[in-house]
Amino acid sequence: MDINIKEIPDLDVAFFRRTGSYFEPQDHWEKLFQWASNNGLFPPHQSFIGISLDNPDLVESSKCRHDACVTIPEGFEIENHSDINFRKIDGGKFVVYTFYDNLEKLTLAYHYLYSEWLPNSEFDADFNRYNLEFTLNNPIEDPHGKLKVDLYVPIKERASAS
Repeated sequence: MDINIKEIPDLDVAFFRRTGSYFEPQDHWEKLFQWASNNGLFPPHQSFIGISLDNPDLVESSKCRHDACVTIPEGFEIENHSDINFRKIDGGKFVVYTFYDNLEKLTLAYHYLYSEWLPNSEFDADFNRYNLEFTLNNPIEDPHGKLKVDLYVPIKERASAS
């Protein structure tokens, strides 16, 4: 696995939230893409980011929340947009892994990072921040129907045992 450590700044985003299984149709993405397109927000200047707010191993599937986000530039006039939500995503240090496979296998990548890579690294997971999924393609347009995302798992230096 190609894994890197990156530090990112805080990010201002616009987002739509949906509640339900992470493996059901994600119609809030289509809504976000339309809104972003109408407002001139698209790569390479802006990034699309998915945030799974709940651990499906701990929260009933039908109650899992997901935010489909797009970064917004400094000075973007949010007061002119009551049809979407806005927030700041905390930056900091992250372990980054590029995932390219079927959506159903995304959970396996997270399990590997949390249960194998992190315990064997010099870092601990930082559960005060969210995992971020920087979207690099649209699986519907991918020739193999696969999802490509950079998984950003928040980390912090491991406290030394005294």
